[in-house]
Amino acid sequence: MAGRGQERPAGPSRAAWPDRGTRKEPTDRRPSSQRTGRTSRRTDSGERPQRPRRDEPVLADDIDPADLDRAARAELRSLPKTLADRIARHLVAAGRSVDERPETALAHAKYARGLAPRLAVVREAYGVTAYRAGEYATALAELRAVRRMTGDPSYLAMMADCERGLGRPDRALALARDPEAKRLAPADRVELAIVESGARRDRGEHAAAVVALQSPALHRQDVQDWTVRLWYAYADALADAGRDEEARRWFESVASIDDDGETDAEERLGELGDG
Repeated sequence: MAGRGQERPAGPSRAAWPDRGTRKEPTDRRPSSQRTGRTSRRTDSGERPQRPRRDEPVLADDIDPADLDRAARAELRSLPKTLADRIARHLVAAGRSVDERPETALAHAKYARGLAPRLAVVREAYGVTAYRAGEYATALAELRAVRRMTGDPSYLAMMADCERGLGRPDRALALARDPEAKRLAPADRVELAIVESGARRDRGEHAAAVVALQSPALHRQDVQDWTVRLWYAYADALADAGRDEEARRWFESVASIDDDGETDAEERLGELGDG
């Protein structure tokens, strides 16, 4: 679970939205009219009542299904075009609102999942937006389903952080040791290391939290998209371990490259003082 707002893994994403279960059969198979507390599904006139519709989140007029990432749209081609476009619009809406209004994004993704629960791209959307909204149990269930459906381990970091959010650092560490972590792209390996470090800190293992981030990626000379987050996490772990002078140097390095103000490195330097 993120500390000070900077340990949360970014995770892979789709271009037009943040990025990608089985139904249980009833145990009582008697006709519904014979079940305790149930009435016949037919009305007095003999007609079946209409199944209530889910409330559909409102879509802005300018949302175009063509704005969805090409790979995601390709997954929707197995559906009738009208349904595919409807789902695509809700996924685009989720992508637009996930940063500022994660609850709104979650409503759109949940609705899309209800329309096509067998598609990995829809389950992925629901899982990621649930994660961003802090619904860790839901996010974990959906991302596990995506992994079963696709065999893709890309969301290991996010799944591990969900375990942290649920107060289960041991399970987070087990995911960090998953053999398939070796298949991850460099950015995803960095995110997983950040979560592993956070889980170590959750357990009070501050020295191990520092070691978890000591990889070749930490000392790369070229700045990557994930460099700010990795350096910040390392500085934060050093500070928690009581290594203030080292932490100060790393926070200074973060501040020197954090042009977008992604972190509070300057504030942390103020807290640490001049040494």
